[in-house]
Amino acid sequence: MTLPSAGANAALMDWLDAERALKGAADNTIEAYRRDVAEFLGFLNQHKGESQGLSPLKEVGISDMRAWMAEARSGEISARSLARKLSAVKSFFRWRSEREGFDATAVLSTRSPKFQRKLPRPLAEDAARKVLETAEFQSREPWVSARDTAVITLLYGCGLRISEALGLMGRDAPLPDVLRILGKGGKERIVPVLPAARVAVEAYRRLCPHPLDAGLPLFRGVRGGKLSPRIIQQVMADTRAQLGLPATATPHALRHSFATHLLNAGGDLRAIQELLGHASLSTTQAYTAVDTARLMEVYEASHPRAR
Repeated sequence: MTLPSAGANAALMDWLDAERALKGAADNTIEAYRRDVAEFLGFLNQHKGESQGLSPLKEVGISDMRAWMAEARSGEISARSLARKLSAVKSFFRWRSEREGFDATAVLSTRSPKFQRKLPRPLAEDAARKVLETAEFQSREPWVSARDTAVITLLYGCGLRISEALGLMGRDAPLPDVLRILGKGGKERIVPVLPAARVAVEAYRRLCPHPLDAGLPLFRGVRGGKLSPRIIQQVMADTRAQLGLPATATPHALRHSFATHLLNAGGDLRAIQELLGHASLSTTQAYTAVDTARLMEVYEASHPRAR
């Protein structure tokens, strides 16, 4: 990949600093932005056959955007991935044009490729219950079994991301009726804690051989360090194998299941958005598509005219 010029790279770093400081973008998001925009700026160097400083960025035209997208697609990149890259490039140019006062219409008006959005893959309610019941059997060590059950109960019972559950500290226990969770982008939300989750965490705390001081991680690895997400991912892999569940039954699928089951029970979409910490309602609306798809399956299997 051709590298961007020093000036363009400096502008990219300034934008990333702004995204991190003003929007609280996560490290993984920042790295994805850096990689995607640097790739685009490097393409401009190669495409125009000259080192692209800051001034030429103001002259990027529709033909340049089309050439970049065509080259990207020739590398067999998916439409979804290209849409993500284009979104990062647009954000960078929007920020740069506002600072420099130039017209970035050619970049900002570039149409994103169409792609089929992946719907969440929640577990059925009975499958979710069986996961909670079975996770403890993946370890012979009682305190480890209690730990795994507590984490998985938090994922399904509170809709937490795995990073959020493993980010809890000793000071957070005993769990209160509601938790203040700092999610993606530094967005804080209030999450009710089910009695089952409190009971599971207390069972783990009673058995845990490591000190659970206020400033230390609540969930610990076998050697006492902070529990790795990979351990919980493996617990889910072993559990789904034991239960005969599909590969989509991951820790994150428990969060999807939390939202879908709430919606099926009549939960308000806005309330579910708040519980999940989604910045946009459109993200949460994916669960209505899941519910509609399930409804159509029932209709097609049951309605006389559909058979």
